[in-house]
Amino acid sequence: MDPHQDSGAPPGDDDAAVREIACDESGSDGENLTGGNTDVFAHAGVQVPVADAARALREIRDRIRSPATEYKATHLLREKHRTVLEWFLAPGGPVHGAARVHLTEKSFFVLDRLAGVLVDDRGAAAELYRTVRKALGAEDGQRFMSVANRLLRTRNGAEPGSSVPLFFETLDGLRRACADTDAGSALGRLAAGRGRAEAYRAGLLDGPAVRIPVLNPLLPAIVATAAYWSGPERRPVRLVHDRQNLLTPGRIAWIEETARRSGVALTELRLVVARDDPRVQLADFLAGIARKAAGDALRGDGDPGLVALLRPYVDPASLWGDGGTADALGLSAPNSSSRAWN
Repeated sequence: MDPHQDSGAPPGDDDAAVREIACDESGSDGENLTGGNTDVFAHAGVQVPVADAARALREIRDRIRSPATEYKATHLLREKHRTVLEWFLAPGGPVHGAARVHLTEKSFFVLDRLAGVLVDDRGAAAELYRTVRKALGAEDGQRFMSVANRLLRTRNGAEPGSSVPLFFETLDGLRRACADTDAGSALGRLAAGRGRAEAYRAGLLDGPAVRIPVLNPLLPAIVATAAYWSGPERRPVRLVHDRQNLLTPGRIAWIEETARRSGVALTELRLVVARDDPRVQLADFLAGIARKAAGDALRGDGDPGLVALLRPYVDPASLWGDGGTADALGLSAPNSSSRAWN
């Protein structure tokens, strides 16, 4: 394995003035993190020259021979193309030692943000995570996650003001049911945060013109990607990213400023069309593979061989709560955000 992978330090061209990293994501459900299609959000960055990336895409096409005009991670994930998938990730493959993927476990992300809003303590997310998963049970846990998601999301339909009373009514009911358990204290901390919740919702209505959704994992993942590639030596980094509707000029400016305030030397975030940049397509492959592999593992249906291949690529700063899969992915759990994003 590349020694940089062991240390968590970025690999690559120490002599270059600016690292240019191509990025893409997989698993985006916007702010609908508890009722969406995926359990994991993945954001990948690769540092591969354009010519090498184009050569790798040609190799993948030659090996898979699909008539599709644009290849996606699903092509590599098909069982009949397992050897291509392994070649892509294994030592000697086109991105080995030159790529990282930042993972977000969506349910833990919601609790991380909830703790930040209601008690100003994201360290409380670990206790909440254990409470929701173990003490509440599947049905009550899902109900709690649903109202928490609704409380935090920017848009709440026709009656945005209803999210605060709905959340605290649900919370009170669960607290009474869990009064004699360890869950009672964890939920009790949240009950004292009603005023903070109301202020948060009011701020969404009266806040700045450039709204930064606290519950969308893409923005913090981009900053985390820049932080990884900038490294402790604060190397200048330029991110080349697939176009996303969320990435408006105002939000790009916010990302760049947030990174710089955190000591990350992000010089630019530039949007491109993925099909026009082979490096972004490689990032798309890695993000899609990582999202699927980590999500399957989280649900207890993982592929140990694929997870082992993925492990050298996983960013240690990934936002993850599940201890059962953390070791396999090379993460500590719970692993909360170290920066204030909202």
